[in-house]
Amino acid sequence: MLMTLILYLVLGAFAGLAAGLFGIGGGLLIVPVLVFSFELQGVPVEVLTHMAVATSLATICFTSVSSIRAHQKRGAVAWPLFKPLAVGIVFGALIGVNTAVMLPGYLLQIALGLFVILVATQMAFNLQPPKGSDAPGKKELVFSGGLIGWASSIFGIGGGTLTVPYLSWRRQEMRVAVATSAACGLPIALMGSVTNIWVGWGYPELPAWSLGYVYLPAFAGIIISSTPFAKLGARLAHSLPQAVLKKCFAVFLLLVGLRFLLSNL
Repeated sequence: MLMTLILYLVLGAFAGLAAGLFGIGGGLLIVPVLVFSFELQGVPVEVLTHMAVATSLATICFTSVSSIRAHQKRGAVAWPLFKPLAVGIVFGALIGVNTAVMLPGYLLQIALGLFVILVATQMAFNLQPPKGSDAPGKKELVFSGGLIGWASSIFGIGGGTLTVPYLSWRRQEMRVAVATSAACGLPIALMGSVTNIWVGWGYPELPAWSLGYVYLPAFAGIIISSTPFAKLGARLAHSLPQAVLKKCFAVFLLLVGLRFLLSNL
């Protein structure tokens, strides 16, 4: 158990560092590495991807709080945008978890691989959506929040990969888009985690120390180390060649995505 916890402390450190350096959610790194580590631990293939997604969402419940507080101190969170987005997110995340548990493990990995490759492409070429013609209305925000919550709870991410481009497209300045996206990560993670605990409760294939689909040793290790390393990553972002590092991380994500696809097709 000690070596297992050390493994997840290291994973949390890398996830936090990546989040601080590149401004992305740690879920993009946490989910693939958890999948690989669960495979090495001999976790049944039927549940290991669902466990990786659920555990990632559970860690985001904690890491998003510090991010929200930091953005709120600067007054950057657009709460009028957040509220209707959050309504949609809650229902979308509920549906997303139930969508994920209906998928066999290999199909979930294929979907994850395709998503990771798309994110890698966006990072490598710094693709950004063009500005829309006007600001979004409440109905659009609720609908968009539903889509973001649905996709994020399937892939185990806090939603920044989707929310920031959407808000930027809808004519929000980048500072506001990033801060509001950080706030949206909390309802995604909370609803996603609670639903994964509920639907996975008592599932016979889950290993010991599981709370539904959330694997507690991984959750604890990642929580302990990710926050301080996210702060370190944020400081290093101002002194390291971020453009080069971002392309290197995009290559890593591309390889991870291809691995998921090739091993399951």
